[in-house]
Amino acid sequence: MIFPRALARAALLASVLAVLLAGLVPASRAEAFDYRLKPQAVADGVYVLTGLMQDFSRSNGGNIVNTGFIVGDSGVVVIDSGPSRRYGEQLRKAIASVTALPVVLVINTHHHPDHFLGNQAFGAHTLAALAPTRQGIESEGEAFNANMYRLNGDWMRDTEVTPPTRSLAPGVIEAGGRSLELIALTGHTGADLAVFDRRTGTLFAGDLVFHKRTPTTPHADIARWQASLDTLAAVPFKVLVPGHGPVARDAAPIAQTRAWLAWLDRTLRESAAGGLDMTEVLALPLPAVFARLAVVNDEYPRSVSHLYPAVEQAVLEER
Repeated sequence: MIFPRALARAALLASVLAVLLAGLVPASRAEAFDYRLKPQAVADGVYVLTGLMQDFSRSNGGNIVNTGFIVGDSGVVVIDSGPSRRYGEQLRKAIASVTALPVVLVINTHHHPDHFLGNQAFGAHTLAALAPTRQGIESEGEAFNANMYRLNGDWMRDTEVTPPTRSLAPGVIEAGGRSLELIALTGHTGADLAVFDRRTGTLFAGDLVFHKRTPTTPHADIARWQASLDTLAAVPFKVLVPGHGPVARDAAPIAQTRAWLAWLDRTLRESAAGGLDMTEVLALPLPAVFARLAVVNDEYPRSVSHLYPAVEQAVLEER
């Protein structure tokens, strides 16, 4: 027999458990989509949020990119807004944990989705990029967003393409009480913007520079990319922030990116001249120095598929 007092105790315990579980569910959901962004100071007033050395996935939500912000005397400049609305919103909170100053400028270094899909979290009047980057986001942004949702799942929920409203030009600008040199380049995409903070000597190189990670090449022009690396190497930086990979205080990431591009270009050209088909090129062994790069087994096949058809065509035309 079950006594009434025991029934009452059981009912009370059940109700308490239900309340506790009800409180835990929203927290667990929020935690499931927490990018755990932690700004790291790399120079006076300059902060970087370093992405994972991985490919896009439903486990990381696209958090593979380096973003950053510069705290000036009167405002904050953001360098790239991340891969989703959630990321952008969490980036704003991360900034607020450092300073109460307003965000006055958000720079998209180029039009790849992990660098601009967080724009939605910031005021439209703050969003800026080179004119060709704005055009790229407007024309390709929806396709990028759909693909990111396929790759990253519900991390992308409610993310909408929000193009920059302002066009930037190369040269020195004053923003938030900080003097920034904008360096317009090309090669990784048709329009790549590097940002140099004169006060601290910090260079945000965008995806022109990768560090300990294999470069991506969906819109690459290797010859122009190499020329852009020459330009960046001549900048008197003290801190180098690559688009992907750890921050450095020397030119090693530039040299590493340059070496990969040179090897890739040479390998593709020699393969085309030797009549290799794409399957044979994919089977070529990677040099040991590059085999250690993050996600190389994913990015090398992608680069072959991106670049080899044009290389084959060029070799045929030269004959």
